[in-house]
Amino acid sequence: MRIAVLGAGYAGLTLARQLEKELPESAELVVVNDRPDHLVQHELHRVVRRPALADEITVALDDALDRATVRVARVTDVDHEQGVAELDDGRLEYDVAAVCLGAETAFHDLPGVEEHATPLKRLPDAARIREAFLDLDAGGRVVVGGAGLSGVQVAGELTALAREEEIDREVLLLERLDSVTPNFPAAFQEAVREELESRDVVVRTGRAVERATDETIECEHETIDYDQFLWTGGIRGPGALSGERPIVSDTLELGGDTFVVGDAGRVTDADGAAVPASAAAAVREAHSVAGSIVDIVEHDGSAEMFDPRPERFRFDAPGWLVSVGDGAVAQVGPTVFRGTAAKAMKTTVGAGYLSSVGAIANAADLVREELAGD
Repeated sequence: MRIAVLGAGYAGLTLARQLEKELPESAELVVVNDRPDHLVQHELHRVVRRPALADEITVALDDALDRATVRVARVTDVDHEQGVAELDDGRLEYDVAAVCLGAETAFHDLPGVEEHATPLKRLPDAARIREAFLDLDAGGRVVVGGAGLSGVQVAGELTALAREEEIDREVLLLERLDSVTPNFPAAFQEAVREELESRDVVVRTGRAVERATDETIECEHETIDYDQFLWTGGIRGPGALSGERPIVSDTLELGGDTFVVGDAGRVTDADGAAVPASAAAAVREAHSVAGSIVDIVEHDGSAEMFDPRPERFRFDAPGWLVSVGDGAVAQVGPTVFRGTAAKAMKTTVGAGYLSSVGAIANAADLVREELAGD
């Protein structure tokens, strides 16, 4: 029986490692990813200021996985009815699969935005952002479109980089809704805005970008000049799902014995709540789906008449974290933290995740890099 894990981001790598522990030896486990390594996405913004961190936040899949076969290829299509994944180097037939391909940056068909803005999804994006930022003339303005977690973090990194390099830059963060981090609790939103403004990020909410040229960004009632334009204004599904993020129930079933895990899908949990696109959600979903897949495999070799019921996923967020340059904001339960406690929590979470995927040395190096920046 062949189990395919399509994608090795947070969801895919967590799922594959769990399946390695629980699947019977007779089951074949294949992991397909477009790179031979795993990127710790929530630390990517750090690379803009500290390029050396790139090595600490990438983990070779061959090192992280023991028995799975790693196939480096891009998934171009998934036919869950036929049990086939089309790849750019052929096809992969499977009995059970999990689509863990993550999400791509959404430009929402806004004229000129995709053409002129740089996203932050890959290591080369971080390198381009850094180089362009340092090459700006004194007083240059950088506009970051979208004040979700990614936008907040890269804006904070850029103002910190300007201070370290002793260069004059304006960093302007735009958000179409009325608050930064709009999908999070109000107390968290307020603390994040205070942290941003205390670190010299100019924040403008209620500004929906309508179009962009190579020099200006047009909003409904104003035109903003810029020298560098970054875009973190939303996500869409992967190309293999035609850019869509299918809505799936709390069992995370796409159809047949194919599941969607992580940002590739829009999940409603067992309490009827929409699950936010986040690393925390992806990891928890992966553990839930691992149990469902193991049940399917074990049932296939048994005499039981009835198919097993997939596990129902319930998302219980322990809290939220975001870094803002050398600061951070954390919420645990109703309590919101800023300052040293929040930053320590953020560093611990990053190192803890690396340790959980077997990258102990990377985790130690990440902590040293973070402490060196204080």
